[in-house]
This record gives sequence, C-alpha cells and structure tokens, in this order.
Amino acid sequence: MRLIPSERKYLEILRILKDHQDPMGAKRLSEILAERGFVLTDRAVQYYLRYLDEMGFTRKVGNTGRVLTREGMAETESALVDERIGFIISKLERLAFRSTFDPATGTGDVAYNLSFVPEEEAAGLVRSFEKVSRAGYGFFSHCRILDRDPRIAPGQVGILSLCSITLDGVFQRSGIPVTMAYGGRLAFEGGKVKGFLDLIGYRGTTIDPLQLFISAGLTSIREVVASGTGVALANVREVPVPAQEHARDLLSQMGGWGFTAPVGMGNQVFNTPQTPHHVSIVSYSGMNMVGHGIEEGYRIRTEIGAGTIPFSRMQGSA
Repeated sequence: MRLIPSERKYLEILRILKDHQDPMGAKRLSEILAERGFVLTDRAVQYYLRYLDEMGFTRKVGNTGRVLTREGMAETESALVDERIGFIISKLERLAFRSTFDPATGTGDVAYNLSFVPEEEAAGLVRSFEKVSRAGYGFFSHCRILDRDPRIAPGQVGILSLCSITLDGVFQRSGIPVTMAYGGRLAFEGGKVKGFLDLIGYRGTTIDPLQLFISAGLTSIREVVASGTGVALANVREVPVPAQEHARDLLSQMGGWGFTAPVGMGNQVFNTPQTPHHVSIVSYSGMNMVGHGIEEGYRIRTEIGAGTIPFSRMQGSA
C-alpha cells in the first residue's frame, strides 16, 4: 500500500526520520516539522506515527522514539520524486530567512551544520575542522561543541560549524536579491584555483550537491589543506550587478568577524557560466570541514542546515 499524494505530512515525517537516523520522538519531530512549514502538536504527530507504524513504515524503539523500517526507507526514496526536486533549495531558503546576522554589529542569528561523532573522537574532529579554517578553506574561523541537546544520542557529541547560507541571510536583510545557484568541486594546484570540475544546480536536485560529492569520495580536501593541491567544495551565488559594491562592503564587514572572504567575484569567475546581468560570488562551503573530517577517518554524521544560533555563541576559540 502506498501513501497517497495528499498526505504530505506523512511523507515529511518519513523524510525527517531518514535524515536523522537515530530514534526520534514526537516532540522533536513536531519542532522540525514546524521549521519545514508543518505546524502540528505533539499529540497530532503521535497520531501520524501510529498510522505509519500500522503501515509498516516506522517502528518504535523503546521509549526513545521511532525509526524507519526497510519498507519506510523504500517509500521515502521512491515517493513523490517530482516534489522532492527543489526540496534542498527550499530548505536553505527558509534557513536564510531565519538568519538575522548583522555584520555591522556582529549580532543576530547564524545558520549552522550539526555533526555527530562518538565521544572519543570529538577532540580529534574539532582539531580536524580547525585545520581547514586555519588553512583558509572554511566558511568560518572555528567550530563549537554543542552540549545538552535532544538531538545528540548517548555516547555522541555534537559539533556546530557555520553554514554558508548565513551569507544569503545577510544579503537578503540588506535588500540584495541572492540566488544560491550551484554547488561544485573546485580544483587547486599549488595553492591556486584551477577551476570547477563539476557544478550541480541547487534547484534541480533532490540531494545536497556538496553532501553528494563527499559521500561519493569525489573530494580531496585533506590534500588541499596540507599541500594546496586537490579538490575542495565551494558554492556559487548570484546577485544583481548593481548590488556588487554593496555586496563587497557586506563581505568585508563579515571578514572582520571571522568569516572567510569569497574565492572570487564577477560576471564570470573561473569557469562558471557567464552571467551578464548578475555577479557570481564563489565562496568556500562550511562542508569543507565535514569533508576533511571524513577523509581523516572520523565517523561523522552531519545534518546540513540544522538550524540557527545566536552568533555570540560561536565567538571565541572552541
């Protein structure tokens, strides 16, 4: 039996369970559903979960919550593929709207990625993340360990690293229309950019392009950090030409707070598509930290665009 197309809430619950993997209860599901535009009480979520249990798509794990069954995983993968196209960019756009960082004052909320790692690997992973930022290939200068969060399973540690969608929020709040156009693999040789090897448009995909590159083993961020030669990750954003100088000013202000400057900016940067009416901004992805950690052998699971946090909590050394 299949989910009918109108049951969007059922499908969204399945997607959340797939993304998070660990058992999840009704309260946390309700919070994430609200972030995605589905406002449901804990009680209503419980009702949906009981239905999904009956369908064989979810199962209860003690008192900790639900996980997907094999049938639920298959349903999530195959259901409503056409609706999933553009899902990633929609999620990022919502996160950008909630990012309120003001580079003039260093206040407001910033978007973050949340990585989960076994406790015994946490200190090493923080060092791995900071190798990337010290080498200049991260989006932000450092990371943060997250304590006392219901998303963190026993025996695990959560590590926050800033998500570059924060930049979209800064532009939007300053009146600059911005489009997250592509995620790509950027090649380096001797510390110099050679150009993009691959670009994937955010609006035509059902999976985050940079997460795809990492999971497919198509990066060599460790080599880039160590020697300046290899393949790292970058995003391409577009803003209108008249906004170029304003964008430069905002980026300069962000640099004063620990954000890494863009790799390039112009009508055509490296081998990106030419945009005569727009300026392309190529910036390093916050996922370079995650990719570096995975290449160093750490057992990481990362939720991209996991939420927003006051910038004050990210300041200082980890």
